[in-house]
Amino acid sequence: MKTVNDFNFENKKALIRVDFNVPLDEHFNVTDSNRIQAAKPTIIKVLEDGGSAVLMSHLGRPKGQSNPDLSLQHICSTVSDVIGVTVKFVADCVGEVAEKAVADLKPGEILLLENLRFHAEEEKGDEAFAEQLSKLGDIYINDAFGTAHRAHASTTIIAKFFPEEKCFGLLLAKEIEAIDKVMQTGEKPVLAILGGAKVSSKITIIENILDKVDHLIIGGGMTYTFIKAQGGHVGDSICEDDKMDLAMDILKQAKEKNVEVHIPVDVLAADDFANDANTQIVDVTKIPDGWQGLDAGPKTLEIFKEVILKSKTILWNGPIGVFEMESFAKGTIAVGNFIDEATKNGAFSLVGGGDSVAAVKQFGFENKVSYVSTGGGAMLESLEGKTLPGIAAIKG
Repeated sequence: MKTVNDFNFENKKALIRVDFNVPLDEHFNVTDSNRIQAAKPTIIKVLEDGGSAVLMSHLGRPKGQSNPDLSLQHICSTVSDVIGVTVKFVADCVGEVAEKAVADLKPGEILLLENLRFHAEEEKGDEAFAEQLSKLGDIYINDAFGTAHRAHASTTIIAKFFPEEKCFGLLLAKEIEAIDKVMQTGEKPVLAILGGAKVSSKITIIENILDKVDHLIIGGGMTYTFIKAQGGHVGDSICEDDKMDLAMDILKQAKEKNVEVHIPVDVLAADDFANDANTQIVDVTKIPDGWQGLDAGPKTLEIFKEVILKSKTILWNGPIGVFEMESFAKGTIAVGNFIDEATKNGAFSLVGGGDSVAAVKQFGFENKVSYVSTGGGAMLESLEGKTLPGIAAIKG
């Protein structure tokens, strides 16, 4: 796997696909610069070698139209602050104006191109557009894991115009290594903790990882589809009745593959989907009518703790309860604490996928796990066993 560490960028112009799709407030200030921070090591490596960096990214969904609200000019000052170098900006990403700005770029300088998605050809994976982009650098670096699952012009198609001069950025390389550790090279026992509301959104992940894991913890709203499928009474809990056969099939497959599945045995049930609802701890198979399970119960958390602490490789995807409400966040926080303890004891822990990343950030676990993935959809497709086109393009 070639990374920026395999190249010397002296007097070279590095064309870097970054993921600067960051949130902005109503005054166009960046409210979360994590994605910019994540790209910094790759950019610094290029500059320290004596090269210059040409950064390309998308922002939002302009649908192929120029939209001043989604101009990357808004984030220029934040990128400058994060990198510690004044970043130049050019008002297009292809054509004469962009090519002149690149030609004028000196070693040690950074240029940010305008939003790629102002051109419809970007999302279409247009080859002529990719060729135009390719004129803006000597070496192509993909450091945008968040878009690696898209076969867009700047993430995939462009790589063919750099047959030898292409590599992974340090962020993307770390993402690939983290997923490989879970899916291929991880020390056993390997544990996957899958939470979230629906079995249907996790089917392909579950089916793909059953060959890789020794333990599977099921939490969150998915729990009740599995419980009802086995004859339990789930009251008013979220349940996908049309997925009960599938849940039973997953349990059967797990048994055949000697994977131990751990499903909650007790839950914190509420009489309303609200923070101030009345609550009670109940057996997960005997949730009364009018009540719904919204978090894991104490006996369940003891079981989860034992499994997590004996695991050496841990994947966490999806919360254990409705963590957005303080009353039902205890299970998710407890699991975070158990993973923190296991990590301190030498386990490798990877957190990925929207809600679990949000929970980890909200409760301060970011620096207590081994790795937090930056790419939601890309991470999930990797776990489903799909080859991501942005990664294949660099390896190919």
